[in-house]
Amino acid sequence: MIATLALDYAAAFVFALTGALAASRAQLDIIGFFFLAGLTAVGGGTLRDTILDRDPVFWVADPTPLAIACIAALIVFFTAHLLESRLRVLIWLDALALPIAVAAGVSVAASLGQSAAIVLVMGVVTGTFGGLMRDVVANEVPLVLKQGELYVTAALAGAGAALAAPLVTEHPAAPILACIAVTFALRAGSLAFGWRLPVYKPRPPRS
Repeated sequence: MIATLALDYAAAFVFALTGALAASRAQLDIIGFFFLAGLTAVGGGTLRDTILDRDPVFWVADPTPLAIACIAALIVFFTAHLLESRLRVLIWLDALALPIAVAAGVSVAASLGQSAAIVLVMGVVTGTFGGLMRDVVANEVPLVLKQGELYVTAALAGAGAALAAPLVTEHPAAPILACIAVTFALRAGSLAFGWRLPVYKPRPPRS
């Protein structure tokens, strides 16, 4: 439980930074910063808890993630102008938040005794939907839909690594560490080295 809480807090903070950066790019006021930071911070976890019928939702039971999001929003509001490329920082912070959030989703679903398929889906949902909501509200092309980039694939692979870890070692931290390592490696590799999945290319019908 403590590990899951720590993951939720960490994911909330880093995702909130990305939401606030999106707000800075859209030139919003401080309330807009709070809103986008909070939405990004708790969006994925809220959907996860709603689907799993987890009562109450994590930030209702403990409003700390909302306070964390507000702190992150204030930090970005007063420092974003110092960044050379806010978009680049946003993308890399998102890449850092993704594996943490995926691990949180996997941890919650597993602690509730869900099947392997549900654990996989909840890992992906928790990791991707906060950023998806951020980008839609900020009127940006969602990072999760960037052509061919490893995003959902990275989240799914990380969740799978968490499920496979107990087959290799019985160390209690192994699933979380494996999830974070695999998710970040794939997402970072996609950004830094251009790792891609093949994309659909339409072909003219045969005559």
